[in-house]
Amino acid sequence: MACNKNHDNSDTIVRDLPIGQEGVGRHKCASCAYEIGYEHGLQKAENINLANVLNNLEESQRGDRRHRSPHAAYSLGYYNGVVDSY
Repeated sequence: MACNKNHDNSDTIVRDLPIGQEGVGRHKCASCAYEIGYEHGLQKAENINLANVLNNLEESQRGDRRHRSPHAAYSLGYYNGVVDSY
């Protein structure tokens, strides 16, 4: 299924992430990955199944998030969530 969510804020964040066309992350929505990572970071979640997170992402080839690494997007989101939690 293709992602049709409004990602105006996170699209600008993920546009500078590396291209990621590998494995389970291929064509997955990097903005969704960022937002999930951010929420996990705010919660300081410690038991994360990243493969499960990535497998459940919707696909996206739209705009700034096109081909961006969902691995990098999730990681950046997690980091920013932890920082904002303080």
